[in-house]
Amino acid sequence: MKALSIYSDKAAISLSLLCTLHCLATPILLILLPSFAVLPIEGELFHLLMVIAVIPISLYALTLGCKKHKQFSIAAIGLLGLLSLVAAVALGESLIGELGEKFLTVIGSVLICISHYRNYQQCQKKACSSC
Repeated sequence: MKALSIYSDKAAISLSLLCTLHCLATPILLILLPSFAVLPIEGELFHLLMVIAVIPISLYALTLGCKKHKQFSIAAIGLLGLLSLVAAVALGESLIGELGEKFLTVIGSVLICISHYRNYQQCQKKACSSC
């Protein structure tokens, strides 16, 4: 069970960083290598798929950590990050603009990374075999 918790924290961090990288690097990549414009990495579908992947992994890992370590602030930070990502996808560019969407996505991703890193640290710090 310990390995599953650690892997889910690492997976959530990786997906959040990938989402942030996509948000920030895609425009630069398209300027430097215009042939990438034909790839379907710019659309809203990517954001939706990333949120769909991040939500269950994050909820699972944060729930395990919260049950074992009773650090509810870690779960609260993670939930705030998830809400930010969902808001970015739900509101989209048409309502909050491109900058607003990127801002919500980056803030949400950073909050998710922080919460999972702290969750991971608590598991390592406590060195409990059941988390």
